Amino acid sequence: MRTVTDADGARRDGPGVRGAGALLRPPRNQMDRRAVPVWTIELLFLTVPVVAGAVAAYWIFTSRPVWLGVLTGGFAVLLLTLAVVTPHAHHRLNRWEVTDEAVYTRTGWFTHVWRVAPMSRIQTVDTERGPVKRLFGLADVRVTTASAAGAIKIEALDHELAAELAERLTAMTQATPGDAT
Repeated sequence: MRTVTDADGARRDGPGVRGAGALLRPPRNQMDRRAVPVWTIELLFLTVPVVAGAVAAYWIFTSRPVWLGVLTGGFAVLLLTLAVVTPHAHHRLNRWEVTDEAVYTRTGWFTHVWRVAPMSRIQTVDTERGPVKRLFGLADVRVTTASAAGAIKIEALDHELAAELAERLTAMTQATPGDAT
């Protein structure tokens, strides 16, 4: 069973869901492989302070019972493991593709979310490069439509590919009839 969110924010379910006039298939492109260390670093920026806080709270505010030490250690190992494993799964599962008719993305682990934005519905195309992504030469492309579901984000592309894609999408949307609303 597939769930599709189209440019209007409408959700459609069912096998063989059609989008932009073609049978919906998994988008062909993966994010750049350099995204895995970027996402790992970003997750470690979040998890290391939480782990340090948990260990500090255990050390400072308790009489250090063994069971609580084991629980705190298990919590720390779990968070750090997730910070290392999650980016690999995210890279493996998420996909994107741009055709002459639409922009397609598929995201999600437990619930696969397919987003389709027909060229005639695209309003803006932006690129984003945070500090960590700049170090690794990556960028994101954000495609905004009139959808209540929000923008479609293509994550972790080579920065040159992202710039070319934004330029291509801009040219394609300008040449596509429609009012993008």
